[in-house]
Amino acid sequence: MTAGSSDDPAEAAEADDGSPFRDRAPLPTAEALAILTTARIDPLGRMPYSSNGTFLVDLWVGEDCPAQAIYKPEAGEQPLWDFPPKLWKREVGAFELSNQLGWGHVPPTIERDGPLGIGSLQLFVPAEFEEHYFTMLDDESRHEAFREICAFDFVANNTDRKSGHVLLGIDDEIHAIDNGLSFHSEFKLRTVIWDFAGEFLPQHVRDGLERLLDEGVVKSLADRLDTFENDALLTRTRALLRSGVYPDDPTGRRWPWPMV
Repeated sequence: MTAGSSDDPAEAAEADDGSPFRDRAPLPTAEALAILTTARIDPLGRMPYSSNGTFLVDLWVGEDCPAQAIYKPEAGEQPLWDFPPKLWKREVGAFELSNQLGWGHVPPTIERDGPLGIGSLQLFVPAEFEEHYFTMLDDESRHEAFREICAFDFVANNTDRKSGHVLLGIDDEIHAIDNGLSFHSEFKLRTVIWDFAGEFLPQHVRDGLERLLDEGVVKSLADRLDTFENDALLTRTRALLRSGVYPDDPTGRRWPWPMV
């Protein structure tokens, strides 16, 4: 599939600079979820540097294209020795967890049967792609978001939080993408976000974690995980609250590769 592959001239339209990526105004979560759920999916092409099949798609509602999305079909996944198949379920689960915690950094993501079969469909975030976690770290105005993502990744057991998986949207918000390698029952945390190790958890982060324990894991997320993964998620949440501080990595080994 290549960009502009549709026979419909309206669908083949690209940005003025020839890029397949479209600018758009920010979308409320409810509106984004409605578009993801009902829009017609028009694949534009495969995203570069991804080991699994990852596709940029236009989302069409009638004659309008109000958004784009990243489509990760199950059929495009490469088998892993240390993770079960259907990583797309974990992409959807990451959004559901982020939404439940109330921090909202994972773009709206749903389960959808698309052109290549069942998979995840995540709202594409127009972003300043030259920016990533390392380039933004000196800007203290971003640290609240980074602290939230740090806690989220610990609870979700994210095994692959690269610097480039932290985006600065053109809406000036911080977004956390590529969350498929998460929720394993064995502790496998690998992340570049260690700069807050030993700091006390902010109260609003504690509030989100306590809400998760009080409410329990939302059913839509719980149904995507097995019993051991569900229990481990809640165990990590309790452990983080009891410690009261951001975790450290005394081994120096819990980093992804590559880091960006």
